[in-house]
Amino acid sequence: MYGKIDIQELAKFGNLEFLAKQVVEGFITGMHQSPFHGFSVEFAEHRLYNTGESTKYIDWKLFARTDKLFVKRFEEETNLRCRFVIDCSSSMYFPKIKDKTVLNKLGYSVYSIASLIELLKKQRDGVGITAFDNHIVTETAIKTSGKHIKMIYAQLEKLMTKQDNSLNRQTNFTEVLHEIAENTHRRSLVVVFSDFFSSHSLEELANAFLHLKHNKHEVILFNILDKSKEIEFNFPNQPTSFVDLETGEKIKLHPSEVKQMYNERVTNYIKELKLKCNQFKIDFVDVDINKPIDFILQQYLIKRSKII
Repeated sequence: MYGKIDIQELAKFGNLEFLAKQVVEGFITGMHQSPFHGFSVEFAEHRLYNTGESTKYIDWKLFARTDKLFVKRFEEETNLRCRFVIDCSSSMYFPKIKDKTVLNKLGYSVYSIASLIELLKKQRDGVGITAFDNHIVTETAIKTSGKHIKMIYAQLEKLMTKQDNSLNRQTNFTEVLHEIAENTHRRSLVVVFSDFFSSHSLEELANAFLHLKHNKHEVILFNILDKSKEIEFNFPNQPTSFVDLETGEKIKLHPSEVKQMYNERVTNYIKELKLKCNQFKIDFVDVDINKPIDFILQQYLIKRSKII
């Protein structure tokens, strides 16, 4: 398998664009040494030659290096429009960070999106972002220009500087997704980063997802969680105060007394959400922020290879 990328270690050095390039270069290098070699970003410019078709566009130089026949693909064949949707409600700022050696869910999502943008740049695909909490906070057009992408990096970095104002911002997931479904160019790839903690019912969320599919969008949902804390409920075995980051509500309890019940409820909720997504042929991917982001890049390439 490819080498693991320690995004927490890289994050110490700042500069989002530089870090994203380092992540992608490391991922591609590792991928070429792994079973995922077939998902090389070269697919943005080449495809395997099919027996019987014209040899006019075969890349003979690439054949000399790989001993395989590839046909050059033109930009209009490979262009993809991709909108990244990032939840920046208060729960995404968990866990509270004290230094740059640890990323919260929002930071992990930002670095993941920045890295995916680097892949999109290599493939000459269009990129746009939408950030939301109880309303749309930031939204850009979908474009391919270098200037546009630098502006997106700047917007993403701004989201990471809001740590001090991160409390009591709730999620209006369904309204935002309905708006995105209507305003995003049809047949786009919509990639959502969220913990999917919402006051909306599963049916309301499902209707919003269905709206995206009805408008011919391909959808990937990345469920961003701190697995140890938010699923396994691993907290010190002592009375602990918990605060709902989105409402400010507080409760004091002994973690061991509620751990099993909490784990069952969260696990069942995620399971039901996955079933809804499966009905609509939406990719729902569990992501632990304590793991390298290679997995997210891999999932994106798999999805892209299916829709191009």
